[in-house]
Amino acid sequence: MELDLNTTIVGIYFLFLIAIGWMFRTFTSNTSDYFRGGGNMLWWMVGATAFMTQFSAWTFTGAAGKAYNDGFAVAIIFIANAFGYLMNYVYFAPKFRQLRVITVIEAIRMRFGRGNEQVFTWSSMPTSVISAGIWLNGLAIIASGIFGFDMNTTIILTGLVVLVMSVTGGSWAVIASDFMQMVIIMAVTITAAIVAMVKGGGVTNIVNNFPTESFMTGGDLNYVSIFGIWAFFIFVKQFSITNNMLNSYRYLAAKDSKNARKAALLACILMTIGPIIWFMPSWFIAGQGVDLAAQYPEAGSKAGDFAYLYFVQEYMPIGMVGLLIAAMFAATMSSMDSGLNRNSGIFVKNFYQAVLRPNATEKELVFVSKITSTVFGLVIILVALFINSLKGLSLFDTMMYVGALIGFPMTIPAFLGFFIRKTPDWAGWGTLLVGGIVSYYVGFVITSGDVSAWFGLEELTKREWADLKVAIGLIAHIVFTGGFFMLSTLFYKKLAPHREKDVDLFFSNLATPLVNESDEQKNLDNKQRRMLGILISVAGIMVMAMFILPNPFWGRMVFILCGVIVLAVGLLLVKAVDNKVEDNQLEAESKS
Repeated sequence: MELDLNTTIVGIYFLFLIAIGWMFRTFTSNTSDYFRGGGNMLWWMVGATAFMTQFSAWTFTGAAGKAYNDGFAVAIIFIANAFGYLMNYVYFAPKFRQLRVITVIEAIRMRFGRGNEQVFTWSSMPTSVISAGIWLNGLAIIASGIFGFDMNTTIILTGLVVLVMSVTGGSWAVIASDFMQMVIIMAVTITAAIVAMVKGGGVTNIVNNFPTESFMTGGDLNYVSIFGIWAFFIFVKQFSITNNMLNSYRYLAAKDSKNARKAALLACILMTIGPIIWFMPSWFIAGQGVDLAAQYPEAGSKAGDFAYLYFVQEYMPIGMVGLLIAAMFAATMSSMDSGLNRNSGIFVKNFYQAVLRPNATEKELVFVSKITSTVFGLVIILVALFINSLKGLSLFDTMMYVGALIGFPMTIPAFLGFFIRKTPDWAGWGTLLVGGIVSYYVGFVITSGDVSAWFGLEELTKREWADLKVAIGLIAHIVFTGGFFMLSTLFYKKLAPHREKDVDLFFSNLATPLVNESDEQKNLDNKQRRMLGILISVAGIMVMAMFILPNPFWGRMVFILCGVIVLAVGLLLVKAVDNKVEDNQLEAESKS
């Protein structure tokens, strides 16, 4: 019965997502609408998608497993994300919107030329595809644990669902659903954290009962300094990853500079409070002495990835598992559909139109965009299946390696090119080439024995080597990859006239604030508020209606609390509709 109930809850949630795609389909008429909402979105929608792109089912599997094993250490990554978003707010977010481009690679073309446009087009896609494969694998771990399906079948089915949702509505549907998913997932995880704190006798008791010697750093450490080095360079990595041209796509959809800045602040606040909420159940389970390896023997070394699922199954009321799965789909779909939308945008605008079909119509480009999204979605499913076949692979460590050895070197020219103007165009692709060599050396040549010998250390533990490998990769890229870009300034010569014009436009756009307060924009603002406000209010009422499920009184009140949080956000959006704008429009129409 409970399995049928969970399936029904997930099914209803999917209907909501389909409704969002259907309601927002009329917002898309060209590629600018399809890939970045025409650059007309309000800050709370943009902030939600900026937050959700750093968040997926991996948070509740790989990261939750890390929290179960090593306590607070995993929260460092998310706090570093919050720091990155804070820097977005302080400086970068409005600058990104002021680039005035449809895809991030267009900004790369303006800054480094057409050759780099193609280099970055084809080199940026694998990173997001691999990351999306890891996210999809994390979602399948949870879904297969709940429904008892085979992992490969789950990956294929969930991947196809995400694919259909992403392709149909474009960025309007993607970002609108991101906001709704953010509201639901925060409501569900807040209630789960409250239950964990009540069951665990408060935060202090949960921390004191944590089984390792240090809750802050975790176990399997002979050298705490290695953890310190890892934590410092995680901040460096996340700062770089959230503050460069390649990841500026989060803010290209904002209606103006001011909304981009406010969006960054929302993402910063959510990412600051998030880790405490998300990982409290894992810390509680560890303190209770639950042996997940015994509970999930088929998972092997990945048993820790089931920490959050175990908590919800054992300690939350009937029906909450279905709501959690809906939230998991929410988190993963928001990351995957943003990635699919971004990748197809880059391919269509920076290769198909730029190289193959310069005179293609907007209708043709939108059609090709949907085909491209479909292909990328199928590739992501294949990547997730491959990751699942690597049974001994840690989802947490894999995500860290991808970020440090593949993602980070790509951000270096995209970050430094923001500030250093006098570089030759080959500095862009040359830096990527050096980064590839550095990543290969760190990833496949250096061993833990080498490091132990160089610094006279005892044999490193598995965790120490995993952390140190990430730190070494980041240090090597800062020194060698970043150093190469800086040294390229010594070879700078005045560019060709058309290139000087592009670079001038790039830096001129960066310096020029964007303001958008037209009557047409205000009407669109109201439409966004009303449509999402009504949808989210209905979702809140339906969550509250789960009060009728056969649970003890406290369990029923959990659904009331969760639903009230969702409903309150929906009502606030409806209340924010500016009636004066609509009255003025009606008056103008009556006069005409």
